Amino acid sequence: MKRVVIFVIAMLAALVATTPIVRAADDGMIAGAGAGAFPAGVVFAGIPLTGLEFGQAVLTAADGSAAGAFHAVLQGASLVSVDGAVATGGVAGVATFAGTATVTVGGGVPVAGVPFQVALTTDGVQLTLDGTLLPAVTVSPGAIAIE
Repeated sequence: MKRVVIFVIAMLAALVATTPIVRAADDGMIAGAGAGAFPAGVVFAGIPLTGLEFGQAVLTAADGSAAGAFHAVLQGASLVSVDGAVATGGVAGVATFAGTATVTVGGGVPVAGVPFQVALTTDGVQLTLDGTLLPAVTVSPGAIAIE
């Protein structure tokens, strides 16, 4: 699992380092990767969860559109993989973005078109997946950049 986080961090770093970013003054950028622990009692799709690992690279526009990717692995009794394509977003103190994801629960059949939304600060992340609002987690280890 740590290999996935290291891979995502390396890919995001390579993307940021090699891609020139040209954006208007009102546009935003959200990038980072990390991990965090859920409080006791968190459940998604009947699976007790203990934490998550995540990574994202998102560019937002002043009109509310956005482009980028979000990946998360929810950890617990079984793993839940979330691979999302970002369609909307914004940066106004708290960064938010949303789109649809392919979700795989416990190595089962991937389900495409699952709606997700993410709210981020520089030290925390909160995921809503298929209408289920998961508790915010403090990022440790990891980092989130919001511009």
